[in-house]
Parts: sequence; structure tokens; C-alpha cells
Amino acid sequence: MPKKIYAGRVVSDRMDKTVVVAVTRTFQHPLYKKTVRKITKFKAHDEGNKCRMGDTVQIIESRPLSKDKRWEVIKIMESEG
Repeated sequence: MPKKIYAGRVVSDRMDKTVVVAVTRTFQHPLYKKTVRKITKFKAHDEGNKCRMGDTVQIIESRPLSKDKRWEVIKIMESEG
């Protein structure tokens, strides 16, 4: 099974070698048919501490690296500065 890859925006870079990435997805509500936007936050491993707040990054699924961290940053798509 291929690993999941998501794109999202960095909302926190205060931790060492870890960033919090907010991934936004839209879907249609099953009953009311309204388009709903859901934001999920993932903790991702950033080995070189290169990501900054506001950057758009791609993350990939990985083995558990800590209690909450199961994702890794694979590339910075757009830098905020």
C-alpha cells in the first residue's frame, strides 16, 4: 500500500525538529450536501529545522517517531519569506 502524501501549511515551528502542519480538505456532507472544510493538524519531522511558520510543505506518512509524530516533511513547496 502506498504511503499517504498531503500538502499543508506550517502553523507552528517552535519545537526542535518538529513542525505542526495544518492540512485542509473539503468534502460534501452526506446528508445536507453542503461543502464542508475540515482542518487536521499533523506533527511532522523536520530534520534540518528549515520550515518556518506560513510555509506550504508536503508531508509523507512514516513510522512512529514519537508519541504523536508519524509524518515527515519531504519538501517545502512555497516559502513565506
